[in-house]
Amino acid sequence: MRPEPSKTTPEAYGTRPRILKLAATAFFALATQAAADPVVIAALGDSLIHGWGVAEPEAFVPQLEAWLHANGAPDASVVNAGVSGDTSVGGLARVEWTLTPDIDAVIVELGANDLLRGIDPAETRANLDAILTAIAGRDLPVLLVGVPGIGNFGPDHRAAFDAIFTDLSAKHETLLYPNFFAGIGDLTDPDAARPLMQADMIHPNAAGVAAIVAAIGPSVLDLVLAAQ
Repeated sequence: MRPEPSKTTPEAYGTRPRILKLAATAFFALATQAAADPVVIAALGDSLIHGWGVAEPEAFVPQLEAWLHANGAPDASVVNAGVSGDTSVGGLARVEWTLTPDIDAVIVELGANDLLRGIDPAETRANLDAILTAIAGRDLPVLLVGVPGIGNFGPDHRAAFDAIFTDLSAKHETLLYPNFFAGIGDLTDPDAARPLMQADMIHPNAAGVAAIVAAIGPSVLDLVLAAQ
């Protein structure tokens, strides 16, 4: 009388690997789909974000979105939450209603108007700190964008202002882009900067925005990855 066949037949040995393979394939597909999900970025800022003095398609947000689509983030979208003339306290007043449920990440660019108005850097720091705290409460990644200080109010004022962005980025563990104008170069050299700036030498023209976007774009891609 033959013994009853073992349950560990070749078919049985092959079943579990097939199941594991199917599970791994499904997991990979889900992970790939999650990585490709659209990322919505709110750009909270002032006229540099809003696009003062340039046609709407040439402003920062449309140019940045186009750059992202051409450079590895085809489904990313950028919401223009820039208000011309806004200071850090204005940004703080509207951060909560900027963070709608569809927002996945935030660019924070504020402080330039505080600087131009000679606002105490301690006040600017406190406002930006509160903005970043509010965003952290939603567990959203942030790219904090700084602007360079100016010497109009003395070296102490400039040093205190310049320290705001590095200090707060470290405190809140954000991504940091220290100088919004880095793509244009040294604004203290008017002859070099003038072709990329509007007549006021404060706001970039369309070509200047393009140069700014090309420089900051890789940092925004890092933000997209952090949001996925």
